[in-house]
Amino acid sequence: MAELHYLDSPAGHRLAYRHTPAAANSGPGVLFCCGFQSDMNGDKALAIEALCAEQGRQFTRFDYMAHGQSSGDFADGTISQWRDDTLQVLDQVTSGPQLIVGSSMGGWIMLLAALARPERIHSLLGLAAAPDFTKRFVEDELNAEQRAALVANGYHDEPNCYDDSGVYRMYYKLIEDGTANNTLLETPLAINAPLRLLHAVDDADVPWQVGGRIIEQMTGSDGQLQLLKTGGHRLSDPASLALISATINSLLAQHS
Repeated sequence: MAELHYLDSPAGHRLAYRHTPAAANSGPGVLFCCGFQSDMNGDKALAIEALCAEQGRQFTRFDYMAHGQSSGDFADGTISQWRDDTLQVLDQVTSGPQLIVGSSMGGWIMLLAALARPERIHSLLGLAAAPDFTKRFVEDELNAEQRAALVANGYHDEPNCYDDSGVYRMYYKLIEDGTANNTLLETPLAINAPLRLLHAVDDADVPWQVGGRIIEQMTGSDGQLQLLKTGGHRLSDPASLALISATINSLLAQHS
């Protein structure tokens, strides 16, 4: 496992990351973007790290502000800030073209990073990608009373289906920034790099149709959505992890 390092963000927090430089393989690197309230130590990140280690390939994983081992107050977190964190890691830690893998919210961050740094993108792999989830959350999951309370209180607590004792606290600041400043799927999406999306039809958190909308809106022609019968939102079961590895290998083989 690569050593833990930190970057000082211009916003005042410290970003934790682990970076393995290329060994025998000088091809594209892989950068992993985790999901909302997740971190860089999840099953998918570690499986991809092991794959890259076998190939001697550059690999980078990191924690956004207020996630995992990075500092910061989660109440101050926004999609814009987490995009900027990703760009800082992309610019200051990685080298050369990158295959960015984005899980859930990380799929949104992945697309924003690709729009900001198209020259650095080799290809993209979204795992249950969740662009525009702040907009869908307010429109599809909250009633009028809850929306009013969200604005008045500054947050809304949503039960965490992965932790019986926990909640997802959705801050109004996060929702406002995501919806007002980072909505992607209502206009053409200037993504021309090869894009692969994996999404389970039994995903209870992000509808698989979101993946279809990404493919529909991207301006490039090399986009594919693969639907899985099972795997849920996490896509961390052995079959899903094997498919993720195979898709990464396919992207690297076809486009290098």
